[in-house]
Amino acid sequence: MLSNLFRKKSIESIQSQYDEQQKSGQGLHRILGVRDLTFLGIAAVIGAGIFSTIGGAAYNGGPGITILFILTAITCGFSALCYAEFASRVPVAGSAYTYSYVTFGELVAWIIGWALILEYAIGNMVVAISWSGYFNNLLVHIFNIHLPGWLLIDPETATAAYLESSKALTDTASAAVDPSKWESYKYAVASYEQAPSLMGYKIFFNLPALCIVLLVTWLSYIGIKESKQSANAMVIFKIGVILFVIIAGAFFVDTNNWQPFLPNGFEGVLKGVSAVFYAYIGFDAISTTAEECKNPKRDMPRGMIYSLLICTVLYILITLVLTGMERYDRFEGVNDPLAFVFEKRAPWIEKIISVSAIIATTSVLLVFQIGQPRIWMSMSRDGLLPKKFQQVHPRYQTPAFATIVTGIFIGLGAMLIRSGLVTDLTSIGTLFAFVLVSAGVLLLPRVKPEPGKFSLPYINGKWIIPVLFGLLIFLFKERLATILELILGGQGSSVTLVQYLFLIYVAIGTLLTILTFVRRYSLIPIMGVLSCMYLMIEIPAISWIWFLCWMAGGLLIYFLYGYRHSRLAVK
Repeated sequence: MLSNLFRKKSIESIQSQYDEQQKSGQGLHRILGVRDLTFLGIAAVIGAGIFSTIGGAAYNGGPGITILFILTAITCGFSALCYAEFASRVPVAGSAYTYSYVTFGELVAWIIGWALILEYAIGNMVVAISWSGYFNNLLVHIFNIHLPGWLLIDPETATAAYLESSKALTDTASAAVDPSKWESYKYAVASYEQAPSLMGYKIFFNLPALCIVLLVTWLSYIGIKESKQSANAMVIFKIGVILFVIIAGAFFVDTNNWQPFLPNGFEGVLKGVSAVFYAYIGFDAISTTAEECKNPKRDMPRGMIYSLLICTVLYILITLVLTGMERYDRFEGVNDPLAFVFEKRAPWIEKIISVSAIIATTSVLLVFQIGQPRIWMSMSRDGLLPKKFQQVHPRYQTPAFATIVTGIFIGLGAMLIRSGLVTDLTSIGTLFAFVLVSAGVLLLPRVKPEPGKFSLPYINGKWIIPVLFGLLIFLFKERLATILELILGGQGSSVTLVQYLFLIYVAIGTLLTILTFVRRYSLIPIMGVLSCMYLMIEIPAISWIWFLCWMAGGLLIYFLYGYRHSRLAVK
């Protein structure tokens, strides 16, 4: 049984299976070029991150947060190059799932596919809820339209807000609070009391979030051509707005705000790791559209790399402008930093930014909504999910059933889940995929470079990796010493999950360093593994617990269904 768990698909068998589906009319519509792929990457990357989480990162790291954007871009760059290598050899849908099937085997492929479903699902739910907030602000401040409060929030958040507000309004000591806060308390109570009831329960749901999910699901369903045209138009608009913000904001920059450059030291910069990495999530979604590319072996790598470079430049420029317009400490608790810096300087720009935020998050939703059904389609083709998930619409040539299921699943979640759901789960799933793709490149057989086809450059890491990893251990020697002291002193129960993860990271890093020295592994994939693994261990422990629970559920489904129905199962 153990050998069956790690049965692999060859690149030749994947290509043969794909050719059969093309002949039978079950293939997808090839229409995407380099520009379309680059725009899809930008559409997925530039969204809620730059319009929200960048504010908290700037507060913790000050102007020095630009360093973190560069470091994160380099980390993503290592993974992007490894994705590009796989995309040039395995030009079919499935992203990291298909790549892992080739290099690690079926069980690992299932695990990574299940992690990608988590990434796209949770990510899209959170983005849809964020879109709802931007949309409601637009209705109120520009069109003076006020939707009922019970149509804008999930049940759990509404109930919690009602209880807190009711207590505050009856507490005489609360009368001295800020007037705006007092109004928010009254609004929460009024919204709860005005909400309709069903069988004694108050009804609350996020209607705008549901509507936008249904809209992008429809665009994904009717065809990749319509989806790419919509995404391209939205990307052109939001890039134009971001460039406008950079140019307009440059006139308000006070260089004194860039001093000190690292107000909270490098530790303050590192506090923004999760927020900054979340701003980069999405470029890997391009790889799910491989079967819809005109020339995937050439265009897919270029699209990934171009989109990552463009987004990095825009992020660095916008961060410098934001921290130059306002001191870093003024971004505390600011969820709309781009609008915040223009609020008093140029209110009309603030309204433009609000519109752009809606379009930016819509494009993110669209790309992820395109990506997830294609992951399910690939898993279904391999027999790990029911055949219905691989059904391709005869007219639109899209994975019809998987797209509908995705829309229902994401729509219900966005409508009803708690709005404060953390984005760390999305980051874990993404980083896990990056680690396996980077490691998988090491297991690919070497081939001669072909003209017009991407080939990952080989850089001998024999000496570079030991030096860099040794430097990392030196920088974190106190952290490592503290953990070892607790364990050796018989206080292992005092060691936290995150500390254990750091210890595991050091052990794996040491092993990879030794293997790189002995076997002369290539620098780029090893750096991809080490850098992404480090970002993973910096994510809070509670998110790791939920991630492991999700993985356990996925393994249960695999052993109950996927293992027995796999196309590679021994007859």
